[in-house]
Amino acid sequence: MIKLSDLMPGESAYIKEIDAPLNVKRRLLEMGFTTNTSITVVKNAPLKDPIEYQIRGCEVTLRKADAKYIEVEKV
Repeated sequence: MIKLSDLMPGESAYIKEIDAPLNVKRRLLEMGFTTNTSITVVKNAPLKDPIEYQIRGCEVTLRKADAKYIEVEKV
């Protein structure tokens, strides 16, 4: 498995695990980052941080530091 932050724009994956401190994990879960959910990288910001993702029909931006907590499996 790889980290969400390693995906390139246009790539899709399924979320497998969130290995983060409790407060970060809770925030990610509230944003819709749950296991077995499909996620697609839309684009990177000019300096590669934050990264825009499409999840559950919504576009969400996430800092690269937070994306490193999420393990995914490519589609």
